[in-house]
Amino acid sequence: MHEQMKLNLMAGIASVCVATILVGLKLWALHQTGSLSIAASLADSALDFLVSCGGLLAIYYAARPADEDHAFGHTSAEDLAALAQSLFITGAAIAVGWQAVDRLLQDGPAPLADEATGIQVMVISIVLTLALVVWQRYVAARTGNKVVAADSLHYVGDLLPSMGAIVALWASTRFGIGRIDSMVALVAAAIMALGAWKIGKGAWDALMDRAADPEVIDGIADLARNWPGVHGYHDLKTRMAGSRIFVNLHIELDGTQTLREAHDIGAALRRKILTTYPQTDVIIHKDVARD
Repeated sequence: MHEQMKLNLMAGIASVCVATILVGLKLWALHQTGSLSIAASLADSALDFLVSCGGLLAIYYAARPADEDHAFGHTSAEDLAALAQSLFITGAAIAVGWQAVDRLLQDGPAPLADEATGIQVMVISIVLTLALVVWQRYVAARTGNKVVAADSLHYVGDLLPSMGAIVALWASTRFGIGRIDSMVALVAAAIMALGAWKIGKGAWDALMDRAADPEVIDGIADLARNWPGVHGYHDLKTRMAGSRIFVNLHIELDGTQTLREAHDIGAALRRKILTTYPQTDVIIHKDVARD
């Protein structure tokens, strides 16, 4: 777990650093070009910075061990941070979409300037974002951390608006088509809203103690069903909290065997579940098998 915590913290720090660089670059590009599609990308990056800072704090807090007041740890902080991220992103999507519609309804498109500078900035933005997403996907796959996965999701959502901004600036330079800038901003707003919904739903489900993925539940059931010395199982229950899966399981054992033998069977099964699903926290209850 120490290695996973370190990976999560490194991913959080990388996210904050990249977001800081992107905000600075896009703010300068917006000043140079006046492009609404760059404004949409800037708004997303600014929110990325805020939620990345919050996410980094949540990762650090969630990594704290269990204590007297939090017997099951602090991993729900990841879900709270992810839910806050979804609300921030939704607000940004509404603001950008409103501005895009307003500009489309105007008599003429707003003129763009210094498109070449804007294109260069957006290319740099895409390269940095891609590098961050690759790293975040690696960490999320290794640790199952929801905050890192959510961060990766909305950075992926940044890629299309960034590429759209390049298209809008190129079209303005090459053909004098200014309205495409607002259209790209509308698409970017829709993508942001969709990503916010997915992030928010996942966080809400976890906060409401939703069960783990059916594949995980079925896998644990198969292990219990086929484990040597186990005559049956019942009351397999799971719930999610951040990147952790809490498992409660009742196994049925031979009532004539010694307490040590029963303990060894339960302990071996628990170790196997933890090895197969490293993100689990497992409690096994031992019952006497019915004749």
